[in-house]
Amino acid sequence: MASGSTAKTDAIAVRAAIAAGHPAPISLRGKARILWRVLLLLLALLILVPLHYLYRIFRYGSPFPKLFLFLAAWIVGARVTKHGTPLRRDVFFISNHVSWVDILSLAGASGTAFVAKAELGEVPVIGWLCRLNRTVFVSREDRGGVADQINRLREALADNWSVTVFPEGTTTDGQSLLPFKTSMMQVLEPPPPAVLVQPVMLDYGPIAEWIGWIGVEQGLDNAKRILARPGTFRLHIHFLEPFHPRDFPGRKAITAEARRRIEDALVASLGKPLRPFPHNVAPVRYEAEQPAA
Repeated sequence: MASGSTAKTDAIAVRAAIAAGHPAPISLRGKARILWRVLLLLLALLILVPLHYLYRIFRYGSPFPKLFLFLAAWIVGARVTKHGTPLRRDVFFISNHVSWVDILSLAGASGTAFVAKAELGEVPVIGWLCRLNRTVFVSREDRGGVADQINRLREALADNWSVTVFPEGTTTDGQSLLPFKTSMMQVLEPPPPAVLVQPVMLDYGPIAEWIGWIGVEQGLDNAKRILARPGTFRLHIHFLEPFHPRDFPGRKAITAEARRRIEDALVASLGKPLRPFPHNVAPVRYEAEQPAA
């Protein structure tokens, strides 16, 4: 019993160190897993990207980006179980956010495009992959460009895309839910014709805290840590009941309703109340609650 308690304490200490920016130690086996998974991802790209461009010669709406992202999620270890039915078009998905694995898994499960930080578009290869999947890039710093960003979102929805937004603006630990930002919800004021909102709840189960990209961990360190992990992990994607944004006039009401449904589903899945997120997140102006003296 004591050894189990010690192991749990050690794991908590290691996780805290990772969140504080200290890279996780990676064994030789872990490095071999990274290499193997990267080679599999490259192989999938080499096969599917030419097929994508060949398909685009004859038809619009290639299925190969969705297939690649599905395979990429599988290669990094995610075993996705879908609950509910994702709408295929004229839908605005609103989801909680835990990891970059969310993007691979959600796109692989539904074919959705995403709203992503502009910085992601500048990353070699990753930015190109995002564009293949029709990502709409936005910048938090470009306050004056919000109208243009909203217009690009409206164009995506008018083109019958499904689009996903992560309104927390950052990733958490799967045990918490940050306030939802409403800026991107301007696209629903007024709602485009026939477009529905479908909340999505992502549940990684007991491994969520380990998967979560939290604190000041660097992106490359996080990627290596997940790629080095042995075995697989289960991700449950709950596509909740959609609703018409006209029934909740205004972006604040739409956002609040989506968050309520996601929180209810996450609490039911965890079997316990959510806890306050313990990390400050300056880009979204979130400050963790300080413990009482």
